[in-house]
Amino acid sequence: MTTELYWLTLTALMTALLWVPYILNRIAVRGLADAMGYPTGEVKPHSPWAERALAAHKNAVENLVVFATLVVAANVAGVSSGVTEFAAMAYFFLRLAHYLCYMFAIPVVRTLTFAGGWACQVAIAFAILGIV
Repeated sequence: MTTELYWLTLTALMTALLWVPYILNRIAVRGLADAMGYPTGEVKPHSPWAERALAAHKNAVENLVVFATLVVAANVAGVSSGVTEFAAMAYFFLRLAHYLCYMFAIPVVRTLTFAGGWACQVAIAFAILGIV
């Protein structure tokens, strides 16, 4: 397994687990039965941090599509370098930081971590295209 595929696997696993804090809040607020059912009538709102966690999870899923596509394309094309390895590793940690900053409402840093993750995607794309 390449380093890039390793970090893609960890990123996918992390993204698959990001729903857990949100659903735990749903269970705490609504109870297990209501959390597992379909809301009817007036629904108890989630904590603000849980709403942000849900938004961060959705953002992570959206960006995983781009990241995974680029890593797989690089693997198929046989492109692997220090740039792609570092970008794949950095992407994982930047997305984790983005999630935490989003959930805990840390402005500026949230945007910087998002931009850093985007830059990692661009770096991998440029490596595939032979630009770097």
